Amino acid sequence: MNKNRNPDHREPASGDPTDEEPVREEPDNLRLVHLLRAVTVEFGLRQAEFAARNAMHPTDVRALICLLDAARADEPATAGLLGARLGLNSAGTTAVIDRLERLGQVARVRDDRDRRRILLRVEPAAIRLGREFFGPLIDDVLQILDGFDPAERETVRRFLTATHAVFAREPRP
Repeated sequence: MNKNRNPDHREPASGDPTDEEPVREEPDNLRLVHLLRAVTVEFGLRQAEFAARNAMHPTDVRALICLLDAARADEPATAGLLGARLGLNSAGTTAVIDRLERLGQVARVRDDRDRRRILLRVEPAAIRLGREFFGPLIDDVLQILDGFDPAERETVRRFLTATHAVFAREPRP
């Protein structure tokens, strides 16, 4: 494209500048979807970087996130729950848990209410590693949210909750 041309126009496929068509802007809603995708891609890159720095597989990081989410929700974190959330079979789930246990990131503990059941607990060392790496990013996001009024935050929450529900209901490959 010629740098002196109007940025709202692009060269036609024929190369004839008289056949220019205006660039069509994306609808606002589609721009928001693309922005959400960009955020998730960047977050995924940060997760991969965290995994690499800490000798983990990217699935291990997703497993830690699932286990931390379960703890926050006061949900018993079992191998079955983890496998279902990650879309892994029993062997794959066991491999993830074994890796995380060897790394000292997760412990298998007996359930106090049902001694036959084994629960998964994220170890303090894993929480510390996560805070060291993700803490500054989370702090920046919290600072951004502080600039939103409660109604705006509620709108963001509604959007993200509904969007999460869309992706969560789709079957995993």
